[in-house]
Formats: sequence, C-alpha cells, structure tokens
Amino acid sequence: MTAEQVKEAIRNVPDFPIPGIQFKDITTALDKPECLVWMRDEIVRRYKDMGITQVVGIESRGFIIAPAVAMEIGAGFVPIRKHNKLPAETVSVTYAKEYGDDTIQIHKDALGPDDIVLIHDDILATGGSMAAAIELVKKLGVKKVYVNCLIELEGLGGRMYLEGKSDGLDCLFGIEVDE
Repeated sequence: MTAEQVKEAIRNVPDFPIPGIQFKDITTALDKPECLVWMRDEIVRRYKDMGITQVVGIESRGFIIAPAVAMEIGAGFVPIRKHNKLPAETVSVTYAKEYGDDTIQIHKDALGPDDIVLIHDDILATGGSMAAAIELVKKLGVKKVYVNCLIELEGLGGRMYLEGKSDGLDCLFGIEVDE
C-alpha cells in the first residue's frame, strides 16, 4: 500500500455540504482494511518516538484513526467535540469555517502540563478547525502540541495559517483542491 493508492481510494463529492465545496470523503478509503492499516501505521511510524502522551481526535472523522494511533504508541485518546456534546466541565473555542462558524470543546481536565499531545484530523483545508483545536489544547497548559492530518488540501492556505502555532505539522499526503 502506498500514499498514492490511499489517495486514489478517496471519493470526491461535489457541492457538499454546500454548493461550491468539493468534499473529500475518506470513508471510501476507510472501508478498505489495507488503506486503514496503512494510514494508522504511517502516523505511528512518524510519532512513535516523540513522547506523545495523548492523541487528541477532532470530531468527527478525527475519531476514526486517532484512537488506533494512541493504542499503538501507548498514549491515551482525548476527543475534541462540537458544542454541548461533552458531559463534564469544558473549555471552548469558536472559529470561522469555510461555510459558517462552529464551536469545539474539550473536557477541562483532559490534559495537563506533563502532556505531549498529537492532534489528529482527517483533512487540513483552510486551517480554521485545526487552529481552534491547537488553541483549545494550549489552554490546558500542555508541554508540546504536534499536528497531523491524513490529507492536506493544497492551495487553501491551511499550512501557512497554522505556521508557528504548534511544535510540528505533518500531513500524510496532499491533494489539489480541484482533484
């Protein structure tokens, strides 16, 4: 399995969730065990020796791979969820997305000053949701924050927007927005 084979397994859905957005649907890669294993193993390979104590997954597709990576590297898993989805006391950040505003939350006691965190999500587009996740995690006073995405939508400026906000940014592969 290669990055190119995984990339080819991703479906493009035009005009979702609103007209003009070309949605990259990773479910068509996730339903292939060899793609799922490749994605998990590639992230593990990149982060296994970095002292990660917690892998944070962003709702909802960040929940798919992040727990498997956490188990493989001996870390815990912490969810970042949309507003009013977590039962205990939370910390929140509101941010602008490509098609509206959103609020994400994390449990106030989920992370602490001894944690080295890997934040994972499926796609890096303009960087708004990832910047909000980084801000949220940093509010809890962690040691370091690394960022990983499966796909970077190249040309949307997400990487530049996140520059200097974390201790490292890595995406498994890039896709041009018009692909």
